[in-house]
Amino acid sequence: MSAPDLVLALDLGTTANRALLVDHRGRVFAQAHREFPQHYPAPGWVEHDPMELWRCAQAVLNEVLREVDPERVACLGIANQRETTLLWERATGRPVANAIVWQDRRTAPMCEAFAAQCHIIRQRTGLPLDPYFSATKIRWLLDEVPGLEDRARAGEIAFGTVDSWALWQLTGGKVHATDPGNASRTLLFNLVLHGFDRELLDLFGIPAEILPEIRQSGDDFGVTEARLTGGRAIPIAGVMGDQQAALFAQGGWQPGIVKNTYGTGLFLLTATGNSPIDPGDLVATVAWELGGRTTYALEGSVFVGGAAIQWLRDGLGILPTAAAAEELARRLASNEGVYFVPALAGLGAPYWDPDARGLITGLTRGTRPEHLARAALEAIAYQTRDVVDEMAGLTGSPPNLLRVDGGATASDLLMQFQADILGIPIERPALLETTALGAAGVAGLTTGFWPDAESFLAARRVERTFAPQMQAAERDRLYAGWQQAVARTLSEAGIAEP
Repeated sequence: MSAPDLVLALDLGTTANRALLVDHRGRVFAQAHREFPQHYPAPGWVEHDPMELWRCAQAVLNEVLREVDPERVACLGIANQRETTLLWERATGRPVANAIVWQDRRTAPMCEAFAAQCHIIRQRTGLPLDPYFSATKIRWLLDEVPGLEDRARAGEIAFGTVDSWALWQLTGGKVHATDPGNASRTLLFNLVLHGFDRELLDLFGIPAEILPEIRQSGDDFGVTEARLTGGRAIPIAGVMGDQQAALFAQGGWQPGIVKNTYGTGLFLLTATGNSPIDPGDLVATVAWELGGRTTYALEGSVFVGGAAIQWLRDGLGILPTAAAAEELARRLASNEGVYFVPALAGLGAPYWDPDARGLITGLTRGTRPEHLARAALEAIAYQTRDVVDEMAGLTGSPPNLLRVDGGATASDLLMQFQADILGIPIERPALLETTALGAAGVAGLTTGFWPDAESFLAARRVERTFAPQMQAAERDRLYAGWQQAVARTLSEAGIAEP
């Protein structure tokens, strides 16, 4: 039989899972996409049922593998929503509770209790002390589930982000591992020592016995159980956090590349070389580790991007579909003074205020759903500029181009406004779902499917470039209005204006 000619990627997102098969030229042979339920048991709480996650992952895998002889699949790469926290029994694989999602804010009071240690945490991990990250979520579960801490210290319980959970399920419990990129999102990973930090574990009271093994992003992560992947045990050769995977697919190892993923949240990353830099009001993180070499990145994480559109659809019921936001927004020539600060899960970078709440300003008797749709789309672009400006100040190198990906980039209105409000071109690739492609790329490089990173990147195609058209004075006026709205949001939360 001929050599395998496809790579399988599993993209485990926040609201949906996707499986993708790609060939040597980066062409999509088959793909499947399926949403799974979100659970909101209390204000500010966001959970997933781990078994629903797994069933959804199985469903998309089964769907794409029905399209091909599994013998054609060289390897599997995994990309995952990061920080989301799961604990399960090693003996049975049963979860002990629902997963606490990265958006969840329930541990904000706990973060305040650790405030005196903010500096040491920031210095060692590159992260601010915020409910976004995994450590306080783990601590909350250990406190709230009866007997769980004792069982954890006895070695009966495993912790993982969604990548580790998927690896455990795919390998039948044989592999409990993660990669440095995911590990660096836990508040427990020391960027300098390049491993879990014993003092931070002690600080949060988290037993080392629950932790996964850290392997390179491109590495041997075992093989799938054949019954789960079309009757063939497929090597798992890559694991990356979703945003790191998207950066990789956009050629992020090249100097000066800045990418933004427009998904549930917004995530801007740029690689900073083989050592972390001072992140200022952003985040220093591991991008990936390949061939024994670690690449670090600077990241701005915005909690609510496309989720603002979902809220208009599901929460307020003013949109029949998320795609309808652009149609409504186009009925207006401008925002007519209406701004929406979508702090529906607090504010992330560069503000880091877990107590912030959403705010809509400029309402009049003439305000209609069209204004809210436009304000939500524009908020995505304004929040991106917040991070781009901070990133440029830290690196000393303002970008002259932004590479984008994610579902919301399908909106031409949003992409043009993004180019206008930044004053730089926006480059949209032909394949928007670059997260899955990045996972495939790392796995394929690890197994020799692609001989080198440049061969993988050669398959990338640009579908459209959006050049800025707005006058500088108008750009400044609109952005000043946004800054005033954010200032009001922060003031309402009881902190100083920016």
